[in-house]
Amino acid sequence: MKEFTPEYLESLRDIIHNQDTDRARRELAELHPADIAELYQELDLDEAEFLYKLLDEETAADVLMELDEDDRLKLLERMPTEEIAKQIEHLDTDDAVDVIQQLDEEDRDEILSHIDDVEQAGDIIDLLKYDEDTAGGLMGTEMIVVNENMSMPECIKEMRTQAEEIDEIYYVYVVDNDYKLKGIFPLQKMITHPSVSKIKHVMETDPVTVKADTPIDEVALDFEKYDLVAMPVVDSIGRLLGRITVDDVMDEVRESSERDYQLASGISSDVDADDSIFAQTKARIPWLLIGIASGILASVILGGFEEQLHAVTALALFIPIIGGTGGNVGVQASAIVVQGLANGSLEIGEFAKQLGKEVLIGLLNASVLSAVILVYNLIMLPSNLAVTLSVAASLFTVVMFASILGSVVPLTLEKLKINPALATGPFIQISNDIIGLLIYVWVSGLCLKIFG
Repeated sequence: MKEFTPEYLESLRDIIHNQDTDRARRELAELHPADIAELYQELDLDEAEFLYKLLDEETAADVLMELDEDDRLKLLERMPTEEIAKQIEHLDTDDAVDVIQQLDEEDRDEILSHIDDVEQAGDIIDLLKYDEDTAGGLMGTEMIVVNENMSMPECIKEMRTQAEEIDEIYYVYVVDNDYKLKGIFPLQKMITHPSVSKIKHVMETDPVTVKADTPIDEVALDFEKYDLVAMPVVDSIGRLLGRITVDDVMDEVRESSERDYQLASGISSDVDADDSIFAQTKARIPWLLIGIASGILASVILGGFEEQLHAVTALALFIPIIGGTGGNVGVQASAIVVQGLANGSLEIGEFAKQLGKEVLIGLLNASVLSAVILVYNLIMLPSNLAVTLSVAASLFTVVMFASILGSVVPLTLEKLKINPALATGPFIQISNDIIGLLIYVWVSGLCLKIFG
């Protein structure tokens, strides 16, 4: 990876400001497209645009795909549609779809009309019909496909013809006359069975496939389970539509992980460290406002508890313990469920099983924690039995409730097709704080009435 020192950047800016295109081209020629994309993050948009225009079409297309979505969109908005079309012609169809999806409908149609390769344009139009969060939205159509009835020489000839248009070859896919996927032809077979009559006799049958409408998270689990580098995509009757490669899946998994992490941290939209102050504030403020509202609600609850607090001031000392422990327990429980849903170890149909398991775990945790606080209060507050029992009973109840809530919420969100990562962040923390406080008020009031 190229390291861009302050001295290097200053020198490059001098080249740009002097409009020295020859020196700029020489500098760019020494860089990998990924390094050029990283370099653009250190430059302002005008400087990046100047360098981008000096790239040949193929390199420019590669750089375009290496840029993050926000930087890419800024650059695309400055480019004429004819120029975008020229670069798209150098991209695989799945990458081309990623670029076009960032643009509005009018620009999409205009770009597609400027693509000279009618077949590629048609493939892109077909792929745009799929939801971007499904296998169909992730697949590309660049692959080598041969008929099962071909002889080895015919197969090799066909592979050579198709390979001229493909950058990377993972598998050779074998179809029948109706274009239904029948198997995969390993390249090793070309050497070990050079005189076979038909390739269907040596192909690997029953390959792992995925339907076009399969959600991306399920596709990622299949890649991990079967250790695949590429997977064919088929329609409902088994016809070959395209293929998904492992790098596409890894990009999607990374983006999904970033979104989940931000959501769990109380950030409502996808932002980066280099986004504007306004954009970052807009993403953060919703949950902060909800937090303020929950704080106001908590103060109202405590206002109704004022008489008890005046009577027994020791009760106030344990409010942070009740709220904090309930929040921690809830986040732990929800994190386990969300992780299980993400890696496939927990199915949505196992709702009752997971809930029962969490009840037992909550029972053990609640028993240990309430016993610890009970012993502590018996030592520190030996003369105040009401406070001792109030805190222990409240903590036990709060931990049990938080364990159940932490499991139920993400499972319910998953069933409602809402990102369950929401349950590992402020949502579950605030819910447990408020409900935990209500439980403490109710149990404490009950204990004070009984024990005076």
